[in-house]
Formats: sequence, C-alpha cells, structure tokens
Amino acid sequence: MNVRSLLLASALLSAPLSAVRAQDAPRQLNTPPVAPAPDSTVAPAAQVLPVAPPARFRLGLKSGQVYAADDVEVRQPVFGRSYLLVNGQQRFDLDQVKFFEDETGHYVRTMLPGSRREATLRRDKTGRISTYSITTQQYQPGGFGGPYGYGRYGGFGGPWGGYPYGGYRTVRTEYFSKDGGPIEEMSFRNLSVALSDNPGSAETLRDVARLRRISTAGYVAGGGLMAAGLLSTFSGANQRISPLMFLSVPVLLVPSILSGSQHRKLRQAVTLYNRQ
Repeated sequence: MNVRSLLLASALLSAPLSAVRAQDAPRQLNTPPVAPAPDSTVAPAAQVLPVAPPARFRLGLKSGQVYAADDVEVRQPVFGRSYLLVNGQQRFDLDQVKFFEDETGHYVRTMLPGSRREATLRRDKTGRISTYSITTQQYQPGGFGGPYGYGRYGGFGGPWGGYPYGGYRTVRTEYFSKDGGPIEEMSFRNLSVALSDNPGSAETLRDVARLRRISTAGYVAGGGLMAAGLLSTFSGANQRISPLMFLSVPVLLVPSILSGSQHRKLRQAVTLYNRQ
C-alpha cells in the first residue's frame, strides 16, 4: 500500500470521530437553546369550567312540582290573597303551595285540627315526632284575662296580662306529627297517646300529669280565696279590702309557673322519643 492510500484511509476514519466529539462537546454560551419537540403522547390539559352554586331554597307545590330558588318571599297584601314571590319574578298563591323554605326556616301548608282553612306552620324539629309552630297575635282582655290571663304555656302578656286595660300579646302554638302522619296539637293528651310506646317518654309525661294536678289545685284554691276575699270586702261595714284578696294572688301565680315546667317536660318527652 502506498503513502497516498494510507492518507486517504486515515481521512475517512477521522471524519466520523470528529462528528462524535462535536456532539459530545458542551454547548457554547452564545448558542441559542433549541426548544424540544412536542410529545404527541401527552394529552392536553382539560379545560376547567366554573360550576354554578346550588340554589339555596326549595318550593314544593301540591301538584308535585318542586322548584329551586335563590330567593323566596312571602307577600301579604292588604287587599287580595297572600302569595310567594320566587326570585323576584315568579308568583305562587299559597293555596298552590305544599311547602317552602326561606331564610327563617322550612314551612309547610296544612290543615289545622278542628279548622277548615290551611295555615302556614314552621317546622322546628324533624324525627319520628316532628314539631311545628305558628305565632299569632291575640288580644288579652285585661285583668287576669279569661279566666285568669294565663297563656297556653304560662305568662301574662305583660307583667300582669294587660292589667287592668288589656292588650295584644304574642302567642306561640305548637303542633306535632308522628311518622309523617296528620298534624296534631302538642297537648298532654295527644302526646300521651303518641309516645306511649316509649318508656322514657311515658315516665316524663307522668311528671307532667303530677304538675297538672298541682296546677288545678292552685286554680281551685286561688279562686276560692279570691271569692272569699270579695265576699268579705263587700259585706263588711268598713269596706276594707280583705287580706284574702292579697293572699289569692300568689296562689294563682303557681299554675302559671308550673305551666312553663309542663311545657319543658312535654318537649323533653318528644326529645327522648326521637333519640330512642
């Protein structure tokens, strides 16, 4: 092999080696970076769409339709029928409504016991025994009321029941339903039947019965003292007020105080029933 052939062979072998060295050499600072080619195997990021918040309230009609609403307002015009205004636009007469919700709670439209007209009751608690209430304004006739100015659960509607002029007082009447049944007034008699299958509730109601007997005795004793005091006052020659009149007042207060205890016991009996 001649010298010319050796030079040609060495030139051919040194060319790939130079290319490899040029690849392995670090990139120079003045060399602009090259963006990597996009990878077709990576899926693009999914677009996140805003989710609308759920409606705050519900409105159910007797026809079975249920509406979601952000605002429910009860309108009671001076003339005309009361209605619900939903979202400031849609109007529903109360006669169409089965239940509705607003900022103050959950309400149902139902027929009250012994009444032919529907009323709107606020649902206070839910359970096997669900409780409801309605608040009204009632006139207190003055004196001790009729017969003594005591409310359903005690109180006089003022310090002395509007004595001697009378006036209006706020009365809260409570109802209940058992297992979704008809609405009943929350009275000792009705609860005694509804809660009879629960020993704890039945024991609490026996306490209520004892308080009722004491209240009845207070009414009888206080009324007797007042009658005797009136007779003594107007039959005497000096026309002085008999001390029996003053003694009758605290005796007549006893049923009012015990009435509040009775109401608390009734609520306790319902709570025990729902827990067990």
